[in-house]
Amino acid sequence: MIFSRRRGLTSLARFAAVSAGLAVSCSFGLAMAQSLKPIKILVGFPPGGGTDAAARILAEKLKDELGVAVIVENRPGAGGQIAAQALKAAPADGSTLFLSHDHTITILPMVIKNPGYAPAQDFVPVAGFATFVNAFAVSGGTPAKSFAEYVAWAKTQAGKGGVGIPAPASTPEFLVKVIADKFKLDLVSAPYRGSAPMMADMLGNQIGAGVASVPDFIENHKAGKVRIVAVLGGKRQAALPDVPTFSELGMSGLEDLPYYGIFAPAGTSKAFVETFSTALAKVLTQPEVRNHLIQMGLTVGYMSSSQLAQREKSYAQAWSQIIKSSGFQPQ
Repeated sequence: MIFSRRRGLTSLARFAAVSAGLAVSCSFGLAMAQSLKPIKILVGFPPGGGTDAAARILAEKLKDELGVAVIVENRPGAGGQIAAQALKAAPADGSTLFLSHDHTITILPMVIKNPGYAPAQDFVPVAGFATFVNAFAVSGGTPAKSFAEYVAWAKTQAGKGGVGIPAPASTPEFLVKVIADKFKLDLVSAPYRGSAPMMADMLGNQIGAGVASVPDFIENHKAGKVRIVAVLGGKRQAALPDVPTFSELGMSGLEDLPYYGIFAPAGTSKAFVETFSTALAKVLTQPEVRNHLIQMGLTVGYMSSSQLAQREKSYAQAWSQIIKSSGFQPQ
């Protein structure tokens, strides 16, 4: 009887384990069944920039982890606004996602009266995968070798101090204004449709400097074609140990870091969000992926749906003060 009872308990334990496994499997299957088509990740900027590169690195590995095709679709224009509007209009079935950084999700809704979407109502945070810093870089044709030398050079340019930015009314544009005010420079922001065309003009010495994310500059910086002379954030970047922060240069209040995240249309099921988020967390543990993103200048770090939402809230609070103090009025 004792032997029989133990067998019964063992059988019950095995049954419970199998049932739990089947429940997880069914949850995964149901979540993936929402997306019979390939999963499309929208990117709001042209191919060749840092956002596009990050999306393609992750898409390749997510395809293997999820067992469905994951493709990147570029919808450039208006600082990511076109892609964000496309996400809002997409079905909430897990077939369309949006990989974006802070500009489209946080900044645009604060500087445009009617961007065509409201992130809190129209989007669901799925997961975050990195933070990064924006950087100030000079082109090869600019004689400055450091930020101090750039300031001295810009004071001799008499209104010719154009600084490229990837999009109008972006954190790079507000940073240009902060720099101009701090050092009494006559700087003019020159907006582009993404970092790739801005970089093309910097490489051609059509513009003397630019502000964008470290991933946008890093490869050309390493090649000596542009020079990153300052970065935002509270500490120097591992990929740029010799480049000072703006805090070191006497500019405080620029320590809060922008982020990268993936978003889904409102109404997307919690099961799908959890499944995709879990898959992304696994992908980020792969040394190949981590090393690639780190070499791009990103600080890799998984954020759950709730953590991404909190990160966005914190960033919005920090930059709303900077935007307000700049005197900028929503347009």
